[in-house]
Amino acid sequence: MSIKLVRVDHRLIHGQVGFTWTKFLQTNCILIASDTIMQDPLKMTAMKMAVPTGVKLVMKSIDDSIAALNSGVTDKYSLLILCESIEDVAKLASQVPLIKEINLGGMKDGADRKQVSKSVHLSADDIELIQQLLKTGVDLTVQMVPDEQAVDIRKLI
Repeated sequence: MSIKLVRVDHRLIHGQVGFTWTKFLQTNCILIASDTIMQDPLKMTAMKMAVPTGVKLVMKSIDDSIAALNSGVTDKYSLLILCESIEDVAKLASQVPLIKEINLGGMKDGADRKQVSKSVHLSADDIELIQQLLKTGVDLTVQMVPDEQAVDIRKLI
């Protein structure tokens, strides 16, 4: 299987992801792993419209994404996996041994969130989940766009 990037971005597919990352990584399939998007037909339609030409889009619940990634059906793709939250990506990474690296993109601000970079705001729960992921050997970096330097999350939290 060729997982090119696993990214957390609350916006899912947008300009940076849809064009910059897919082109840079030469991905031919985007998997959105999200329980919430599966309940939101309007957002699903918006995601379908945001996908670059020639890139396949698959949207699945977290459990269905885990099953697909572990079954081998995604092996033929050069894959970009998107999750909306640290909680979702932690669940995915804990069940998919091939996930060794996670990119943190946009995570919105909130009253209970601490800003650790220009675009990443983490809650106490997020930080706890990140620390658990780090203990299992998963690397986490913050990087908005490919030409920006990736920063190890340990330096920011």
